[in-house]
Amino acid sequence: MSYFARLDRVAISSVRLRERLLAGEVGRWRVEGLGPLEVEGDGSAGRLLIAHGAGAGQGSPFMSQLRAGLAEHGVQTLAVEFAYMQRMQKEAKRFPPPRIDRLVEELSAWCDILTHPELGGFWLGGKSMGGRAASLLAARDQAAGLILCGYPFHPPGKPESLRLSHWPLLACPTLVLQGSRDPFGNAEEIEGYRLGDNVAVHLLEDGDHDWKPRRASGLTQEGLIAQAAGAIAAFMLRHPQSH
Repeated sequence: MSYFARLDRVAISSVRLRERLLAGEVGRWRVEGLGPLEVEGDGSAGRLLIAHGAGAGQGSPFMSQLRAGLAEHGVQTLAVEFAYMQRMQKEAKRFPPPRIDRLVEELSAWCDILTHPELGGFWLGGKSMGGRAASLLAARDQAAGLILCGYPFHPPGKPESLRLSHWPLLACPTLVLQGSRDPFGNAEEIEGYRLGDNVAVHLLEDGDHDWKPRRASGLTQEGLIAQAAGAIAAFMLRHPQSH
């Protein structure tokens, strides 16, 4: 069980949560009806509701390091875990994620709770599957912006099975951060995609799907995560009207 699941959290209602966020509080809570939420960062560069990937939750080293790096750059992250991941953590067993549309609805429920006119807008995003769910929600309901970390453009070994049919509906600023060797969509493949004028791609040299470079490259995963955190903050700051 990850640290994210083990942490003690005070149960809190959605109304009380909004009150705390309006007061500028950060912290860890268990929101009634949804599950754990961790808020960190001062938000000077914007706010980001961030979801995890299919196989590891918010307590993974990747997600933990990314959120810490974003906080250093002024991005406030609102980290959530899907229900199936909460079950995995609780029962110490592995379960496959549900259909992507169910994950989209879970993110939508979080958006309903976290949206408040006095809090301003927030961006959506996530790692791999979490980013895919965020993009589908943004295509359906709109969003201030999108941050997609290791987007699964296609299943590994199946470059013809593209997951881009909803992308023409994305009207918000979108940043894709992709390892150049990502088997879900590498640098050469991405160059051939028509992603839209509002989409920027930041390639992480020699990174795989988890942004791990080969040892011979002289790079490190930690370094690439830090690079990505800086790129995300800079992109969000370039679109202040989306905050």
